[in-house]
Amino acid sequence: MRQEWSTEDLIGSWTLVGDDWQRVGNKTGATRLGFGLLLKFFEIEARFPDGPEELPAVAVAYVAEQVKVDPGLFGEYRWSEFTPPRCAELDALLVTDASLGVGSWGPGGRNPALRS
Repeated sequence: MRQEWSTEDLIGSWTLVGDDWQRVGNKTGATRLGFGLLLKFFEIEARFPDGPEELPAVAVAYVAEQVKVDPGLFGEYRWSEFTPPRCAELDALLVTDASLGVGSWGPGGRNPALRS
């Protein structure tokens, strides 16, 4: 994921729209911000980030402004704690590739956001 974004590209790629708002609407604080960032990252990269360092600081600030959460709270987002409801919501975004025989969470149902 590139770290430098022009204002136009930032707006075009990282703006929460439509169903994004329904998905983040029932969340608060760091979870709201982190989930919004995962949604947009997945749209852009077709995968989840390996960790917070992959997310551009300008994107964190931009999404934080949209969801009205202090960007400093992003450090509190719990990357290792994907509860079933959160996984189900993220799972709804994934596309199964039948040609690869890969399910929504990858081989063995493993969450790709938790790659080691």
